[in-house]
Amino acid sequence: MSQPPAIPRTDAALIALRRILRATEHYERDLAQAAKLTPAKLRVLQILAGTETRSAMPTQLSTQMGVSQATVTALVDQLDKLGLTQRQRSSTDRRQLHVILTDAGLEALRNAPDALQQHFVTGFQALQDWEQAMLVASLERVAAMLNAQGIDASPLLTLGDISRPRG
Repeated sequence: MSQPPAIPRTDAALIALRRILRATEHYERDLAQAAKLTPAKLRVLQILAGTETRSAMPTQLSTQMGVSQATVTALVDQLDKLGLTQRQRSSTDRRQLHVILTDAGLEALRNAPDALQQHFVTGFQALQDWEQAMLVASLERVAAMLNAQGIDASPLLTLGDISRPRG
C-alpha cells in the first residue's frame, strides 16, 4: 500500500494556525450562546469572582487584564446593562468606584463554558520548562512573520479587538 503524499510543512503550519483561529471562533460562539458574553466580559466576571469581596476598582481590572481603563469602562458599562455587575462608590472615599459582581453575574459565570485559554494554560503548564520556552519562541516568531509583533494584545484568547468590546 502506498502512503498519501506528505503535506508540505508550509501547508501544515497554515493548517495549524487555521485550527487555532477556528477553535477561538467556536469558543466565542459557544460563549455567546451559553452565557451571552464575549471572552473579555467573561474575564471581568472571572476577576471579580476571584476576589474576596466580589469587587474591584476599574484600575485593578485594567491592570490585571492588560487593557486601558477606557476599555474596562466600556466592558463594565455593558455588564451593568446586563445586570451582571454594578458600580458602587466607596463609603470611605467617594472618589473611588468599585465594580461589584451581582448574583446574576455569578450565575452567568457558572453557566459559561470553560475558558479556552484555561485549557491552554493547563496544557502549557504541564510542559517541561524547555518546551514552554521553545513554544513561546516559536509563537513569537510566528507573530513576527505575520507582522503582528507591534499589535497590542492581552493574554486573552479572542478574535475581536479587546480595545473595542463587542456587544
